[in-house]
Amino acid sequence: MIPRDGTMLRRLLAVLLLAASPAGAEVPSLTVPVDCRIGEECFVQNFVDRDPGPGARDYMCGALTYDGHAGTDFRVPDLAAMRRGVAVLAAAAGVVVGVRDGVDDVSIRAPGAPSVAGREAGNMVAVDHGDGWLTQYSHLRKGSVAVHPGERVAAGQRLGLIGLSGNTEFPHVDVAVRHNNQPVDPFVGPDAPPACGGGGTPLWNEAARQALAYRPTGVLNAGFAAETPNEAKARDGAYDAAAPGRDAPVLAFWAEIFGGQAGDRLELRIRGADGREIQRSSGVVPRPLAALVVATAAKRPAAGWPPGVYRGQFSLTRNGAVAVDAERRVEIR
Repeated sequence: MIPRDGTMLRRLLAVLLLAASPAGAEVPSLTVPVDCRIGEECFVQNFVDRDPGPGARDYMCGALTYDGHAGTDFRVPDLAAMRRGVAVLAAAAGVVVGVRDGVDDVSIRAPGAPSVAGREAGNMVAVDHGDGWLTQYSHLRKGSVAVHPGERVAAGQRLGLIGLSGNTEFPHVDVAVRHNNQPVDPFVGPDAPPACGGGGTPLWNEAARQALAYRPTGVLNAGFAAETPNEAKARDGAYDAAAPGRDAPVLAFWAEIFGGQAGDRLELRIRGADGREIQRSSGVVPRPLAALVVATAAKRPAAGWPPGVYRGQFSLTRNGAVAVDAERRVEIR
C-alpha cells in the first residue's frame, strides 16, 4: 500500500537537511530487503506504478500495481507467517533518519479498524544513503523496530519485521526508494523512460535481480480444511496446522493466488488416498484481482474418509498455457 504519510515525510526532509550524508555516497546498489525466500515464503505483490496517467501498470507492463503506488510491496502469505516473524533488512548501508513504532497491526478492512490518518505508513524506518537517496520501510510489525535515529546501519541489517500497521489490508513491507524526494522504481532505476517492458538500470544488485525475477502471478498459499474454507480464516493461517480427520464432514482444498487476470481459467482437483480423482471444480477470473481465494470440497463418504495421503492440485491457465500450478498433500489417519 502507499504510505501517504505527509507529516512524517516533511519531518524526514527536515532531518535530511541537517543529517550528515554517508561518506562517498553514490547511486546505491540494493540488496533484497526481506529475510525470506522470494516466491516461496514471501512475494512481490505490488510494484511501482509506471503509468504517468490515471491508469496503472508495473515496470513489465503488467497489473501488479495500482494508480500512484510509489513503492514495492513484499508480502507474506498470511497472518500466521507475520506472527512467526519475517525480518525486514536495510537494502543498503546508510544512516537512520526516521523511525516510528507503536501502531497496531490491524487491517483497514477489519470491522472497527481505527483511523490511520497521519500514520498511513504505520510503523516505519527511513534510511539516508547520501547524495539525496533515501529508502523507507513501511507497515512494520508493532514493537519490532530495531534501530534508532542517527544509527548507522549496514546493508542486510535487521530494521524490523513485516507487519500490518498503517494503511494496509495484508501483511507486508512497502519499500520505497526516493532520490531528492522523487520516487524511483528500483527495477528500472532513475533514468528509465516512462514506457514499461523492462530496460533502464536497476538499482538491485545481481543477486537481488535474480531473486526478484518478475512473477506476474502465483500461489500465495494453499492447503486442506475440514470445512468449506472461510477466506478470513485462510488468510489468518487457521488451516495451516490441523489435518482433517476421518469424520470430517467435507474435505476441502483451497488456494489463494495473486495477480489474477480477467479470463484466467482456474481448476482445482482433489485426489483420494487411492489416487483417483474425487472432486474437481473450475472457473474463470472475472476481472483483475490482486488476490483471490478459491476452493473445492468433497463430501464425506458414508464410511468416513479412508486413511492415506490425499492430494490437492491447482492450476491457472492464461492465454491457453498453464501459468501456475501447485500441489499440496495431507494425510488422513
